[in-house]
Amino acid sequence: MKRRTFIAGAAGLTAAAAPLASPAIAQGNIQWNLPTAFPKNAPGVGTNVTAFADKVAAMSDGRLSFTVYGGGELVPPFAVEDAVQAGNAPVGHGPTYYAAGKNPALHWFTAVPFGMTAGEQFAWLKWGGGQEIWDDIYAQRGLKPFYSGNSGTQSAGWFKTEINSVADLQGLNMRIAGLGGEVFRKLGVNAVLMPPPEIFQALQSGAIDAAEWVGPMLDQAFGLQKITKLCYMPAMTEPGAGLAIVFNKDAWDELPADLQAICENAAYACALENHAQFDYFNAQAMVSLAADGVQFKAFPDDVTAAARTAWGAVQDELTAANADVARVRESYDASLASARSYAMAMTLPMLSGRG
Repeated sequence: MKRRTFIAGAAGLTAAAAPLASPAIAQGNIQWNLPTAFPKNAPGVGTNVTAFADKVAAMSDGRLSFTVYGGGELVPPFAVEDAVQAGNAPVGHGPTYYAAGKNPALHWFTAVPFGMTAGEQFAWLKWGGGQEIWDDIYAQRGLKPFYSGNSGTQSAGWFKTEINSVADLQGLNMRIAGLGGEVFRKLGVNAVLMPPPEIFQALQSGAIDAAEWVGPMLDQAFGLQKITKLCYMPAMTEPGAGLAIVFNKDAWDELPADLQAICENAAYACALENHAQFDYFNAQAMVSLAADGVQFKAFPDDVTAAARTAWGAVQDELTAANADVARVRESYDASLASARSYAMAMTLPMLSGRG
């Protein structure tokens, strides 16, 4: 990638401004645009990036600050990484699987069906070699990523009719993101990906019959319970979806070491805060939704079994077609195997015993 100059000094200019020599950092503070894939005030997903911007500004004493733009305000929600890669924004925010059209291996850095929980994913990235692979894959596109949050286990979706067997999925139009969509396609669903702000209207109008979004907190905030009172959970196809702060590598390299450290640690602080936010407010929202008449149901066993079989086929197809998927999957599956053994021995019995 051709090197660009992003640091624009006290005037708060961005990459679109006339290039300045790198000593411009001494002339004043740095102000960068930061687009996100989500509405910037959306609980959990939007507040994750605004919290990151606030923390960086505070920890750097204003030497580095970000102007956050919600999805569609500066660039389309699914084009954030494209803008960062092209140098049209020095940094962006969202789930990596929104850019999986570039490389299907990116799904593993957000969520994959029957995969890791939020804590297990962060452990893999931090200590299991996941971050090194992520860095390498993103370096191919001139990007530098950091884990910044996780929704925890998501809801399987809001449905207008009950799902009592795999047959009930046939022909349904469903909004669903990630590789969960590929799994459901194998079960007869017409999986549709659309930006979050479009979900309510599409479900209300009948353009879709079901919608997977995130979980109780965000689903309630988006008003999905106003359309149907039937919510299935948990989403075995999305056991914990990660969020990321992604820098243009040229922009990242222009930052001095202390500002790089501030950005990295702010992202990790936001990750911890974000996971706790989802845990707390999902529980509150679930109580509120139940009081509003929402029925929470689990998919029948044959749907879960069929989805697991379909997932095996999906990941094998991707592995055979893409060397990066094969490399990520080898590392991910090794960490998942040990995490699963530990969870079965410790976490699951504890939760069962707690009642």
